[in-house]
Amino acid sequence: MNRHKAIVLAITMLAGGIFGMRQAGAQTFQTYRCADGTQFIVGFYDEDKRAFLQIAGEPVTLARRLAVSGARYSGAGITLTVGKTGTTIKHLKRPATACAVI
Repeated sequence: MNRHKAIVLAITMLAGGIFGMRQAGAQTFQTYRCADGTQFIVGFYDEDKRAFLQIAGEPVTLARRLAVSGARYSGAGITLTVGKTGTTIKHLKRPATACAVI
């Protein structure tokens, strides 16, 4: 490959990389405090069906599960339910507890 073709190829690849980049999806972060004293942060990203938690000092990713109404996420022994009537979390073999945004 001659030098001219190499330069054209490099410019094409660079331009394709720059113009082909997508903006990161919007995200939503909420901090919750629960009736049993549990506090956690949950993050949601537009193009991802999972919930990302920071709870008890540990990061946990929860998969979205089938729910009759609202949204339910679970994984690693944690279940997060977000519905019209409120948000609950169940973890560490504790009963589900009501949580509110702080």
